[in-house]
Amino acid sequence: MKSTTDRIKELIEATRERCMDHYRHIHRHPELSYQEEKTAAYIAQILEKLPMDEIKKGVGGHGLTALLKGNRPGPVVALRADIDALNIQEETGAPFASENPGIMHACGHDSHTAMLLTAAEVLCSMKDDMAGAVKFVFQPAEEMTPRGGAQGMIEDGALENPKVNAIIGIHVWPTLATGTMGIQSGAVSASSDHLKLTVTGKSCHGSMPNQGVDAIVAGSSVVMALQTIVSRNVNPHEAAVITLGTVHGGDRYNIVPSRVDYDGTVRCFNKEIHEKLPQWIERTATHAAKAMGAEVEIDYQKGYPSTINHPEIVEICRNAAGKILPEDGVLPPLPVPPGGEDFAFYTLKTPATFAWLGCRPEGVSPEDMPALHNDKFLPDPKSFPLGVSYLVQSAVDLLEAPLEDIK
Repeated sequence: MKSTTDRIKELIEATRERCMDHYRHIHRHPELSYQEEKTAAYIAQILEKLPMDEIKKGVGGHGLTALLKGNRPGPVVALRADIDALNIQEETGAPFASENPGIMHACGHDSHTAMLLTAAEVLCSMKDDMAGAVKFVFQPAEEMTPRGGAQGMIEDGALENPKVNAIIGIHVWPTLATGTMGIQSGAVSASSDHLKLTVTGKSCHGSMPNQGVDAIVAGSSVVMALQTIVSRNVNPHEAAVITLGTVHGGDRYNIVPSRVDYDGTVRCFNKEIHEKLPQWIERTATHAAKAMGAEVEIDYQKGYPSTINHPEIVEICRNAAGKILPEDGVLPPLPVPPGGEDFAFYTLKTPATFAWLGCRPEGVSPEDMPALHNDKFLPDPKSFPLGVSYLVQSAVDLLEAPLEDIK
């Protein structure tokens, strides 16, 4: 008698080409956050051909959920994929390259969606032997910081009716080789906040700076002072970043400007530090500006929190990955990237695991592999069946676990 894992492998092989068809179609027709109307219509078209028990459209915008019930009692497991694209002009030269100028799936969301659609088909074939229920979550607007699409999905009940006991997600990761996955407990993405500063002084002639308050000099003091926050407030064993990415001020070379505007990002992994950073920034910036006779206005927008993986869900998913990956494919704990991910909002509501799926082709070095958000980024299609297998095997194993007891 075939094992469940062997059956999954056969079903994955049978759906391999359909997964690629989904991927090429979605890659060719990318849509920006909150504009994913045609992408959602395509997903609905595929789901409606499957024996789903319920399909909901327009969840959190153009999001969708689909519910598949098994024949035995059990928990509810959600599988999530993001569906939006980025403002990038594609330069891959692929035959299925974007047909929408200036828009590209440069972050792999097309592959996530294709893999989840294929996982849905495979799990539908296993419905008669399945416990509990699986909820498929196709989420819009992951790229739309600071709010993101996950919050809208949650507000529209994506994790309720029936209540989800655990949720998992994956992200293709170009620094990791195809055939490997990173699945680990704790923080796996950074919080991602938006910081705006306006330093105000007093304008005057550039030859007589004593008659004004130089916003450029005062702003420079603020910028330098902000860089002491992490080194003098954050435990050396933790990590945080304050980066001001733009600066705008002044109209003419011989005029002391009265205003300088800064725009930047604040990142960290620790929840307590995340709560304290706005206070530290306000205190430091205010006093640095006042010391120069200037004032500062601070606009701090909380964005995505850090994505926190639940240790018990991680253990089940690592074991599941070990069944379908090559030997040593499940990697030891990796350095956590400081990027933001709105899957984090799900982890605040229910036990969760977010995994990195290696997608760097054999023979390509990490240095030569185009990064996420690069106009030449294309994940290795050989990683897709492994991603589908991971989603299916993890769902099956989680459905047999006592998730109701995991908090």
